[in-house]
Amino acid sequence: MTVKAPRPGDLDPIETASRDEIAALQLQRLQRTLKHAYDNVPHYRKTFDEKGVHPSDLKQLSDLARFPFTGKKDLRDNYPFGLFAVPREKVARIHASSGTTGKPTVVGYTLNDISTWADLVARSIRAAGGRAGDTVHVAYGYGLFTGGLGAHYGAERAGCTVIPMSGGQTEKQVQLITDFKPDIIMVTPSYMQVIIEEFQRQGLDAAASSLKVGIFGAEPWTEAMRREIEGKAGIDAVDIYGLSEVMGPGVACECIESKDGPVIWEDHFYPEIIDPVTGEVLPDGAEGELVFTSLSKEALPIIRYRTRDLTRLLPPTSRAFRRMGKIVGRSDDMLIIRGVNVFPTQIEEIVLQHPKLSGQYQILVKRDGNLDEVEVRCELQPAAGPQSASEIKELGDWLKHRIKTLVGISTRVSVQEPETIERTLTGKARRVIDTRPR
Repeated sequence: MTVKAPRPGDLDPIETASRDEIAALQLQRLQRTLKHAYDNVPHYRKTFDEKGVHPSDLKQLSDLARFPFTGKKDLRDNYPFGLFAVPREKVARIHASSGTTGKPTVVGYTLNDISTWADLVARSIRAAGGRAGDTVHVAYGYGLFTGGLGAHYGAERAGCTVIPMSGGQTEKQVQLITDFKPDIIMVTPSYMQVIIEEFQRQGLDAAASSLKVGIFGAEPWTEAMRREIEGKAGIDAVDIYGLSEVMGPGVACECIESKDGPVIWEDHFYPEIIDPVTGEVLPDGAEGELVFTSLSKEALPIIRYRTRDLTRLLPPTSRAFRRMGKIVGRSDDMLIIRGVNVFPTQIEEIVLQHPKLSGQYQILVKRDGNLDEVEVRCELQPAAGPQSASEIKELGDWLKHRIKTLVGISTRVSVQEPETIERTLTGKARRVIDTRPR
C-alpha cells in the first residue's frame, strides 16, 4: 500500500503543536485533574495525605513524581464505584475487566468522557490511514470489554461505516469481509491470525481481500508478527494501545506513514517511565514500566497508574507527541525460569523466524521437584505441507537451540500439526500456562 503523508486538515491542531505548547496544556490539565481527584475521591485524598502532598504542590510537570502510584489492586479494593469522582447518576457507561484473577476492575465514563474517547479513537483511525467514508470491520469483543464499543464509537466519530461483528464466528468473519468489502479491520493480532487461517481453510487468499489496514491492539505483539500478518493479509498492520483503567483503546496509536511505535495522545494522557522495582522516574529512551495519568477524564481520573507494560518513551516523529516503543513484556507476567527473566514475546520472535512455523504457540511451565521445566508448543504453517518425523525433529531441535542461545533457558519443544493449539475467538491469546505452585 502506498502511504501518503496526511494533509494539515487531517490532523487536530495539537498534533502539530510545539513541545512548549503541549507542556503548558499538560500542566494546566494535570493541576485540574489532581484537584478533581483529591476533592472527590476519598482514596486519593487519603493516599495524597499519607504521602504528604497536595494538588497545589504541582508547580511543574516533574512534580508529579512526588504523588503516589495507583495500581490494579486500588481499583479492586475500591470495587465497584469507590474511585468514581462524580455521582453515580452522572456516569453514562460502565465497563469492567473479566475479573479472572480476582474482582473485576470497574471503570466509568461521563458523557463527556465517552465523547473524548470517541475523538481519540477517531484520531487513532486517522493516524492509521483511515478516512471518512471508509468501512471498518470491528472484530474486538463487545460488552464489558472496552475494545468493541471503543473502536465502534471512534470509527463512527471518524465518519466511517461500521460493521459491528464482534469476536468469534470465524467463518462468518471471512464471509462478511468477502461480501461487505471493508477497508479496515480492528481486532487483536492473535485473532487476525485465526481469520487468516480461515481464509486459507476456505481456499481463499486473504491478501486478495478488500482490507488495506489492520489496527491491532489489546495484547503485546512483535515486529515478527507484524511482518507475518502483513505478508499473508496484504495489509498495513498498525499498533493501537490502550487499557480500560486509563480509557480503553486509543490512548496511543501508530501513524501509518512511519509505523515506528504508537504515538501517545499526550494532550489527554501524561506518560512516565519508571524503574519497576524502585519507582524512580527514568529519562526518555530508558526501558522501564509505563505509567499514565489522565488529563481530561471526569468519572474516573487516574493518577500515576502502573500499567505493568515494559517499554520506552521515544521522541516525536510523525506527530508532535512522544511515542512508545514496542512493549517487550509486562513486569507482572515476566516468567522467571531457573533465575532467567523470560518474556513470552521473546519466544514469539524466535518461533516466527522459521518459515515452516506459524505464529501460534504456547509456553507451558511446571515444576518437577525443585526444578522448573518449560515446554514450548508450536505448530506448522498449513502451507508447509506434511513433514516427516525427522523433519519435525529437526524443527524442534532448531527451536530449542535458538531459545537456549538467545533467551538462555533449556526447553522441550513440541511441533504440532496446524490448528492444534488452542485458539482465541473473542479476546487475547492464552500464551502462557504456568502450573508452578505460587
